[in-house]
Amino acid sequence: MNASLTGLSRRLALQSAAATVFTTTGAAWAQPGRLPGRPITVAQIVDASNEQQDVARDFLIGSRAAWQDINSRGGLRGRPVQHSAIEVDGTPASLAAAVQSIRDNPACVAISGTVSDPVALQLVGLLRKEGLNIAHVAPWLQSSIMEIDERTFPIFAARQEQIAHALKSLSATGVQEVGVVFASRREHDLYRNDAARSAAELRLRLRSYPVGTDLAQLGQRMDRATPAVLLFIGGTPELVQFTQGLDRQARQRYVVALADVNLQTVLQMGGAKSTPVIATQAVPMVTASSVPIVRRYREVMARLFDEPPVALSLAGFIAAQYTYQVLADIDGPVSRATALAAFQKRSAVDLGGYRVSFDAKHRSATYVTQSMLTADGRVVG
Repeated sequence: MNASLTGLSRRLALQSAAATVFTTTGAAWAQPGRLPGRPITVAQIVDASNEQQDVARDFLIGSRAAWQDINSRGGLRGRPVQHSAIEVDGTPASLAAAVQSIRDNPACVAISGTVSDPVALQLVGLLRKEGLNIAHVAPWLQSSIMEIDERTFPIFAARQEQIAHALKSLSATGVQEVGVVFASRREHDLYRNDAARSAAELRLRLRSYPVGTDLAQLGQRMDRATPAVLLFIGGTPELVQFTQGLDRQARQRYVVALADVNLQTVLQMGGAKSTPVIATQAVPMVTASSVPIVRRYREVMARLFDEPPVALSLAGFIAAQYTYQVLADIDGPVSRATALAAFQKRSAVDLGGYRVSFDAKHRSATYVTQSMLTADGRVVG
């Protein structure tokens, strides 16, 4: 089987797994349990497109776990929280329909944990265009160039911070040149400036590789002049294809990926068998049991789901917990207007060791760490 077909079959395998999650969201996730009182609705817009559903699946599972746990402990001041997951296909028409359904539901007080990055980016613009005054909380918004308005409350590090963290770590080890591989034209157009700016600030030479090339073949064609360290900007299945090409070479290279990549899935899909992969992440290590929110996340996941703990689902869990914390601190009735006003205070919040603190640009996005998939198949922090 050639590399392209292998990549396709693995993408289809991820689609099948994601479909199981997406098709169980509607009624199951909206159940408020047996708590008294009228439910408060929190919407989550989820990108089920082929390109993004591997990211969305993990993030959504984490949010689902958090809201179920919150309801099991009394909900929001004794009222159940109805977690309404709205699936979109990544197109403007699909997103517009989702926003209209939210507009038409007065019980919906906030949008929390929008995923993926392309959909989160579209949603910021659409809410502004439609003039819908609702809090857009903790989206998986990776763009560094988007101006953050009074409706949007990003709490995760954007691509710029992730790239800067990765390149700074490399420059500290004496690396002077880094190659950058974009999985598609979209990634190239969105993130090339972030990569170039970070490299320039650290005085690193940056060598880019053609967009639209078969990634496995590109990995195989890397020659002696190719930098030993390659920054990969793209998703998990694409990274697998690229590392499968690199694995066929005698010379070892190191690949640095960003927070959309799931290292455990890379391993399961047969990628990076001899190529070490370092991945940045915008949340603590899932093995950091000394961090209270990580410990809580692991306990809840073990109780509610047969799913391994991964960084993206921890991010979804944190997104829901931050949303809940701000809503719980509202004095008086919880409505769309009072929720928006509460989030607009941009107060600092400590979520069991994960601190949310907004800067002058209305972002709280400074936390970045990294983990590594070693050549012998271990994930280490």
